[in-house]
Amino acid sequence: MFQIQSLLQKSFLSAGVLLSSGLWSLAVQAQTLPIPRIPIEQARTPQEIVFSVQLLLLFTVMALAPSILVMMTPFTRIVIVLGFLRQALGTQQAPPNQVLVGMALFMTLFISMPDFQEANDKALQPFLKKQINQEQALEAGILPFRRFMLKQVRQPDLELYLSLAKAPRPKLPEEVPTHVLIPAFITSELKTAFLIGFLVYIPFLIIDMVVASTLMSMGMMMLPPTVVSLPFKLILFVLIDGWNILSQALIGSFS
Repeated sequence: MFQIQSLLQKSFLSAGVLLSSGLWSLAVQAQTLPIPRIPIEQARTPQEIVFSVQLLLLFTVMALAPSILVMMTPFTRIVIVLGFLRQALGTQQAPPNQVLVGMALFMTLFISMPDFQEANDKALQPFLKKQINQEQALEAGILPFRRFMLKQVRQPDLELYLSLAKAPRPKLPEEVPTHVLIPAFITSELKTAFLIGFLVYIPFLIIDMVVASTLMSMGMMMLPPTVVSLPFKLILFVLIDGWNILSQALIGSFS
C-alpha cells in the first residue's frame, strides 16, 4: 500500500515538473516571437473613411455568409427532406444532426458548384485582379444565384412578395428585385420540401399502420408499434437502396 502511494506521489510530482517546464518554454517562446500590432488611428482623409466602411461591409458579409448559403442555395430543401426522412424512419437521433447537415451541405455544393464557379470566374477573380470594382463584382457574383432562384421560385410566391413590397410588376425575370426574390424563393423551397417530405412519409406510415393493426389483432396492446415497425422500415429502406433513390430525387428536383 505504501509502495503504491509513493509511486503515485512520484508520478504526480513528475507530471507537475513536466507541466511547469512546458509552460515555461511556451512563455519563453512567446517572449521571443514577434507579435504584430494593429494600429487604431483616426481617419483623416475621405479615402481612409471609404476603406474603413468597405472593411466593415466585408466583415458583415462574412458574418452573413452562413445565412446566404442557407437561403440562396438548395440547402433548405435538402436538410428539411432529410429531417422528414429521419422522423419517418423513427430512428430518433440516427443519423445525428451533424451528419444530416453535413450531407445537406455537400449535396448543396454538388448542385451549386457551377454557380460558385461562375461567381468565382466572373466576380471574385476579376475583383482580386482589380479589373472591376466592388459594385460590379457584387452584381456579377449574385447573378448565377439569382438565375437559380428564378428557376426554382413559384409564381404565386413571387407575386405575393411583389404585392407586399408594392413594387411594379417587372416585365422580365431579370428585373425582379433581389430583396423580393430571396423571401419568395425561401417560401417556395419550404413548400416544395414539405411536399417531398409528405411523399417520403407515406410508405413508412403504411408500415406503421400494418404493424399496429397486426399487434392489435394479436392482443399485444402494451407493445409499442414503433418498436416492432422500426426494423421493418430500416430493412425496407436498405433493400430498395433508399439513400440512392432519395439523393437522385433531391438532385433531380432542381434540374
